[in-house]
Amino acid sequence: MKSAGLIMLAAALTLFVAPADAQNKPAGKDTKLYFIWPRDGAKLKSPFWCRFGLRNMGVTHAGDDYPNSGHHHLLIDVNEPLNPNEPIPSDKSHLHFGAGQTETQLDLAPGKHTLQLVLGDAKHYPFSPPVVSEKITIRVR
Repeated sequence: MKSAGLIMLAAALTLFVAPADAQNKPAGKDTKLYFIWPRDGAKLKSPFWCRFGLRNMGVTHAGDDYPNSGHHHLLIDVNEPLNPNEPIPSDKSHLHFGAGQTETQLDLAPGKHTLQLVLGDAKHYPFSPPVVSEKITIRVR
């Protein structure tokens, strides 16, 4: 009976430990996330292609928990910082590329927009330290 109680206690503790393991995975050394296209300051006609670059880490599918790898998230006109202890949101301003995509076609309204890339782990949490690109500004005509 005592061992059954210990097994139940261990299972319950695992529920509290598991979420901490899913977040704040270490980023690769000297990792760089960047835009191949468009360049900062570009004036574009919509729709246009947006291409992502990553150095010193790998790109994989969401849910695949391979070491030193993650998947892209594109932040459009986002000014608030991401919470490193929460998954990256999924909405019209936080686009997920969980199939391992490294490019997308964007159709944005005319005007000034900011774009930034964030690499997420298998469960959409930012790495530690966060792997983010420079924020670029584009103008859509």
